Amino acid sequence: MPQVIKRDKFFWTIALQTVVVNFFLGSFGPSQPLLRADQGTSLTIAGLHGTALGLASIIAGLANPRLAHRFGRAKTGWIGLGIFSTGLVSFVAASAVPITIGATLVTGFGISTIINNFMTSMNGHYGKLAPIAVTQANAMASVGYVSGTLVVGTIAESYRDLWRFGILLILPLAAYLFFVMRDKNPEEHVPSEDGPQSGKLSRSFWLAWVGYVACISSEFATSFWAAALVIDRTHASPAISTLVIAALGTGMGLGRWYWGKILKGRHLDTQLKFIIALQFVGFSVLWFSHNLLVSFFSLFVAGLGISSQFALASLRLIGLSDHRPDLAIGKSSLAAGIAIGGAPFLLGVLGDHLGISRAYIMVPVLMAVAFLVVQFVPAHVEENSEL
Repeated sequence: MPQVIKRDKFFWTIALQTVVVNFFLGSFGPSQPLLRADQGTSLTIAGLHGTALGLASIIAGLANPRLAHRFGRAKTGWIGLGIFSTGLVSFVAASAVPITIGATLVTGFGISTIINNFMTSMNGHYGKLAPIAVTQANAMASVGYVSGTLVVGTIAESYRDLWRFGILLILPLAAYLFFVMRDKNPEEHVPSEDGPQSGKLSRSFWLAWVGYVACISSEFATSFWAAALVIDRTHASPAISTLVIAALGTGMGLGRWYWGKILKGRHLDTQLKFIIALQFVGFSVLWFSHNLLVSFFSLFVAGLGISSQFALASLRLIGLSDHRPDLAIGKSSLAAGIAIGGAPFLLGVLGDHLGISRAYIMVPVLMAVAFLVVQFVPAHVEENSEL
């Protein structure tokens, strides 16, 4: 079976949507020390922004089967882009904590709606080649993640009070996608007579779902508070530590693009266990490091490990859903919401009481849970579906 996908207009339109939202995610996590300094809040209060992202993912997950049924996956993705853009402008314009948290909720709903339909659209369009398409599109998303981190970090270093406006630089790409790249004459979507995908899911699915929660929790706990850990351990400025986080996104991008070639022929579960183990190595070095360059390198390695966990774990859920991808991705969004909202907030609470360094011990625990779930709950995937 050929292992080359056609990167057509469909591929680039969907992939660039994820670039847009990852630009925000790449700038949002590392910018938390800057936002916290502007608002004068504790780690716990600052962590509520992550909780808002998580809650938004839960709401989007509950809505996804109905939105996809009513509007179709393509149109639902564009609706998500519009909501995301509205929330983004509100976040930048606001200064009060309740408003920035609310704007984060709106932005997060748009993000999750785009990502949910990115997964199901790619899976439906490419079939058995979906793992390759998804991971390569995710590699493009990492370009957005790294760009967001570098833009905000650079602006913060040179013009401290203007760092928020760097986030708005992604909006022209969003406008270009909607007005130029969008298919103006799409096939008419006819809602299924059976209604939105629904029904009970298997025990294996829900166990895999727990592993998915652990994967996403470890990713966001790392990306959301790694800047704070670097500041605590190396005494770097908030702006410099924000730039260091670019190493995490660089590792994620390279891993998404090249792991398929390096791990060619390995089963989906084997690949996932390998990259979880690699994340553990990178995180361990980061946790013990008091040197800025070592922290930079360890975050890069951790990024290589984190890189494809979202895609692989999501495809595991689709494979265990009995041919109900919209339902499976909706449930995965619930899992992501719990992970995104819970892990950074819990880490912030622990950081206020124990210090960020000790609090970070929760991350390897999450990695262990994810690894064990993959070990004992095998995925139902085609053996020749490689990354």
